[in-house]
Amino acid sequence: MTITALNVPTLKAVKNAVIGNRTAKGNYGRDEVFVSRLVECINDPPTSPGDWEGSKTSLRIEAAHILASLSYGSLDALRTLLRLNASQALLYAVSTFQPTDSVSLKAAITRALRAIATAIADAVGPSQWGLSPSVSDIRPEAKAALDYVFQPEIMDVYIPLLNDRSPQVSTAIAQLIASSVRDSTHRTKVSDWCPPGERTVETKGKRGWEKRDPTKSPSRQGGWITRTLAALLRQKDAKLQEAALSALASVTKENEPLASRLARAPPGQESVMSTVLSLCKSRNTDLQLAASLCATNILRAPPAPKSHIPYISPAEQTTAITIMHVLNRIISSDTASNQHKTKACFILYYLVTDHKLFCQLAYERNCLVQVAQLVTSITPIEKTSEDDEDEPESVSRLREAALTAVAAIAMFDNDIRTAVTDELKIIPAVQVSLTHQYVGVRYAACQCARALSRAVSALRTNIVDTGLGMSVFQLFMKQDEDRQVMHAASTVVCNVVTDFSPLRSTLIEQGVITRLVQLLNTGDSALRLNALWAFKNLLYKATPELKRQVMNRIGWQEVRSLLEDPDHRIREQAFHIIRHVADGVDGVDLLFSEMGGSEVLLGHLAKAIESEDDEDVVLQAVFVLANMANSAAHQRSILADQRILRCLRDCLIDAKVEIRRPAISCVLELVRQNPRSHRELHEAKIDSTLRHMCEHSSHVSASPTALRLTGGRQMGAEDDLEVQGKAQQALHWLEHNADMDV
Repeated sequence: MTITALNVPTLKAVKNAVIGNRTAKGNYGRDEVFVSRLVECINDPPTSPGDWEGSKTSLRIEAAHILASLSYGSLDALRTLLRLNASQALLYAVSTFQPTDSVSLKAAITRALRAIATAIADAVGPSQWGLSPSVSDIRPEAKAALDYVFQPEIMDVYIPLLNDRSPQVSTAIAQLIASSVRDSTHRTKVSDWCPPGERTVETKGKRGWEKRDPTKSPSRQGGWITRTLAALLRQKDAKLQEAALSALASVTKENEPLASRLARAPPGQESVMSTVLSLCKSRNTDLQLAASLCATNILRAPPAPKSHIPYISPAEQTTAITIMHVLNRIISSDTASNQHKTKACFILYYLVTDHKLFCQLAYERNCLVQVAQLVTSITPIEKTSEDDEDEPESVSRLREAALTAVAAIAMFDNDIRTAVTDELKIIPAVQVSLTHQYVGVRYAACQCARALSRAVSALRTNIVDTGLGMSVFQLFMKQDEDRQVMHAASTVVCNVVTDFSPLRSTLIEQGVITRLVQLLNTGDSALRLNALWAFKNLLYKATPELKRQVMNRIGWQEVRSLLEDPDHRIREQAFHIIRHVADGVDGVDLLFSEMGGSEVLLGHLAKAIESEDDEDVVLQAVFVLANMANSAAHQRSILADQRILRCLRDCLIDAKVEIRRPAISCVLELVRQNPRSHRELHEAKIDSTLRHMCEHSSHVSASPTALRLTGGRQMGAEDDLEVQGKAQQALHWLEHNADMDV
């Protein structure tokens, strides 16, 4: 298929052949000789007798069009483009732009650069809109190429073109930023970039003896990129405005300092957020979506509130309602395209995900009804094996997006989950989507099942009665399932194996333990973590027989290794597992006999408690120790270990209250059951620590509010009533036993 003559008519024919044709793209893309000649043509077009300068320009334009087209839809073509360094060739072409170059040439080359950069970013991930298939074989090459595009000296080549006089060129550069910035490293590099001249001003200003004019600081109003993109929003070109909004959304995502600047209004001016929200009211749907995404990323850049009483300001609520109103109108529209509805559903997901108050707001503003009705309207419940194959990709992607939005809204609240199961009756659509051929639909269906399975009432009724639980389990048991779908399915299994689940015994009989052990032995940290989480839930209030069965299947040597895993999340779950094993005298005996004896077991616990890298690991280790203290047969081993006793004392002095509670319970149980334990506890200075806690506690108000106002533990007072009471009991037992010895 190699093209022998590279001329304008030939290239136009190739361009027309590959546009929208994946097969043709693959065929031409695998022809490395032809693609190599295209890449060379960008900067050094071939000449022949009678050629004139316009002919060379036309060759370069057509070559750029073909390279742009080849980058989409064919991994073979992208692989060839990476191997031939096509993006570097295009960047060099941009660097040699001349004032006399035609707009058509500059637009063609910048669009080709944007197309290839976007395709490379798609290969690296994460995907911008839904789940993308894994392309691990070219990911290392793609990542190196993408990192090159965002080197500061390379950005010097193309980012200034945001100010190009031609809207086609500046639009292409804004689109490049919008579609290629996928991670925090690149986001920081782009948002911090400024022209070399402004860098000089910044450097001089840092000498210390110069007083820098704040109005000329490169970082003012969020930096050069932000100012330039914000200025483009005031243009009357809708395509350019859309590109600028998308670029702003990309650089603002999870960038709290920048987002706060965009939300504030400079003196005498309108804030960028206000401009963005005004564009949400455009009649152009693409512009509405771009503005909604930009506003969402500005609003959600700060992390979601984690307090027991979360709060959002009136301005944040108003902004969220404005975005939801726009998205609802698009999702429910009879005329909006599937692509537009898909983006609207994903933007809704970005807005509410992991934010309880925004989820509640979305429920109140009818967003849940809109996306749920969309799911049921495009999901055939009684389907044949040919239905998936005949379904257009745009419909599959829309179903993925809508299911993803439903899952996010229903993640926190039982009333919302009840609305999903009982009023909107979406479970049949979720269940049938679990076997869809498109990986994104299966993944989103698992996420819905996960959200619903968090409700005890649904787990005991709807999920069992409809067969949804077993459908997810069958997907979970597939050996060849996509890794991302398996991860989502494993989160559902974590919920379904809890002690209150009617499916627990059935799943055990059908091999869930074996499958979890397989996942635990994979190299995938996310799957290993979920497997441990499922084991933890499975062992909660388990019988001694089930505890022994599970631990033997995991392997005791493997358990000891997990307690020292480099990943603190793995260690936390491993200690939580042995905490549940030790919830009973038989379980404690099992731990001491299988974990290498008291010295090894207590050594693991001491090492975990002494670590300062993660309080969650410390918490679980102290809970294990507290459970072990309930076994009279092994209390002497704990009392004989001065390292462990020092750890307990340190927890009583310095740890947060969640850790102090099991620590004081452990001390109380040791003192109560061992009348002659005062010597060991005295040597560990636990007795003096208890006196200190009780003496100070007797002089302060028992009101938690008063304790906080007076400094609480900073003044030596124990500010938790439960810890206070147990400390007093432990001291009483300790002093009483000491008097008896005398």
